[in-house]
Amino acid sequence: MTAVNLTVWILSPVLGIMTFLFIFRIILTWYPQVNLNRLPFNLIAWPTEPFLVLLRKVVQPIGGVDITPMIWVGIFSLIREILLGQQGLLTMMARVN
Repeated sequence: MTAVNLTVWILSPVLGIMTFLFIFRIILTWYPQVNLNRLPFNLIAWPTEPFLVLLRKVVQPIGGVDITPMIWVGIFSLIREILLGQQGLLTMMARVN
């Protein structure tokens, strides 16, 4: 197994899981009464909150709606496509080896 294949093998599930967690985080914003400090919701909040805090400093809520989880879904999807998509950088590097 080459370094490129190992990177793809690790990066693909990580990016997929993070995208999935941010989608769940978007759904949780529809239910403001949910306590994110309790199980199972803290399993969604814990890995996503550092990313959201970072972006919330730059992007303020629009009309009271926090759009930062949607931005992160787009960022992680873009990174996944650029690196691991059909014409992605890592995919093409794996084909060469």
